[in-house]
Amino acid sequence: MFSKEESQKIKRLFWIAFAEEYPRKWLLYNTRIKDFSFKFYADNKIAQVVLDIECKDEELRKIYFEKIESLKSILQSEFLPDVIFDKNFLLENQKRISRIYVEIENVSIHNKETWKSVFDFFSENMDLFERFFYEYEDYIRDLKINT
Repeated sequence: MFSKEESQKIKRLFWIAFAEEYPRKWLLYNTRIKDFSFKFYADNKIAQVVLDIECKDEELRKIYFEKIESLKSILQSEFLPDVIFDKNFLLENQKRISRIYVEIENVSIHNKETWKSVFDFFSENMDLFERFFYEYEDYIRDLKINT
């Protein structure tokens, strides 16, 4: 087990090592859609590449989620075959969001031996997620087009 300080140091080293291994600028929060962002996530069990839709307006969150969901077969067949859709994902702070993600299990931010596989997973899957977004950005962004 690690102390809180040791754990924080390892996490910081993990993210620094990832940035050094893959020194590119990721899309992440720069989608130009409010509360619609891509994220990397890792803990001591899993790693995920996620698209979080966190709109405070429930109707807006629903619309964006349904737009992505309407493209699900394309997303799965051409980009991310193992993508998971969760319309009502509950964050630790009890905030309800919509999350679309891919994940790998049996990896740990605290185990340096799994870092390379997590870094590769992050890079490959975020790149595919970004390509999907750029390809369908106009449709996703345009709220006048219904799903």
